[in-house]
Amino acid sequence: MKDNLLDNISPLAFMLSNSSTPLVIAGPCSAESFDQTLETAKQLKSIGISVFRAGLWKPRTLPSSFEGVGVNGLEWLNAVKQETGMRVATEVATREHVEAVIDAGIDVLWIGARTCTNPFAVQEIADAVKGHDDISVLVKNPVNPDLDLWIGAMQRIVNAGITMVGAILRGFSYYGNNYYRNVPEWQLAIELHRRYPHLPIFCDPSHMGGKRELIAPLSQQAIDMGLDGLFIESHCNPSEALSDKDQQVTPDELKAIINSLIIRDKSENTENLDMLRRQIDACDNELLNILSKRMNVCRMIGAYKKEKAMQVVQTDRYDTILQRCINEADKLGLSTKFLKTIMSAVHQESVRQQIEIMNSGS
Repeated sequence: MKDNLLDNISPLAFMLSNSSTPLVIAGPCSAESFDQTLETAKQLKSIGISVFRAGLWKPRTLPSSFEGVGVNGLEWLNAVKQETGMRVATEVATREHVEAVIDAGIDVLWIGARTCTNPFAVQEIADAVKGHDDISVLVKNPVNPDLDLWIGAMQRIVNAGITMVGAILRGFSYYGNNYYRNVPEWQLAIELHRRYPHLPIFCDPSHMGGKRELIAPLSQQAIDMGLDGLFIESHCNPSEALSDKDQQVTPDELKAIINSLIIRDKSENTENLDMLRRQIDACDNELLNILSKRMNVCRMIGAYKKEKAMQVVQTDRYDTILQRCINEADKLGLSTKFLKTIMSAVHQESVRQQIEIMNSGS
């Protein structure tokens, strides 16, 4: 299989090449009922959304979670098409899903992050969709930050004769507490765009942030980075949603988010500067997550010290850490003064976190 296979993609049927604004695909995490699905679609249509998304089969971590309504929801999506004129999209993970979706006349299917991780599953989907070149396929990044695995999934779809293919950056899973539900790793989208400039790339700020208040800033960052569109979860009553209620917004809230987006002027040739700034943004995100992980370990240490009645501050240990970091910083071209300033702030926060644990009631 040639590496340039993705160069053969065609524009997605629902994307306007002359549009100056990013395309927004929106809808609830899950289609829960006929009324909820249609009401959400009508509200989204009223704010200008032209592609409606809703999950029917939900790959959940725990079997006790709501796992979707399955094929029953296909009738609801068809009702959305008939009553609003919107294109409709849903997630597929098996051959049976694809066959049901195609028979129902669904316009867009997407492959989720968990499915993308499994080449056997992706190939099964590619085999099932072969011969249906009028359908669009979007592929979310795999759960782990593996660019080749992501590209390989899209290549399998294109190799099956499907040319209307796009990518969705939804972030990547890491163990422990993180600022984001799924860490963006923007640099992977940047590299994907560099390799395949004509490949449409969407951002899923809902799954990336995991909290509705992060959708707006993540959407703006995605647009600033030159991504082509947004893939956002919107529900007519998010607080009552059966899945991912914390990361869904109402259609009115989505309208406010879209209206707040600043579309940058691309007339000036600042591509190289933008690329460097994106790398800075990616590094900053990595720093935040590393600091979050470090503080999580510090809290575990605080719990241990509390159990053993140990004092929080241990000067010898801090001196050892500082000297080791100074030695490494010198090798990396970082100044000693800068390193001491950073490590002092980190140490102070670590002490604060441990004292908080020591003084807690539990």
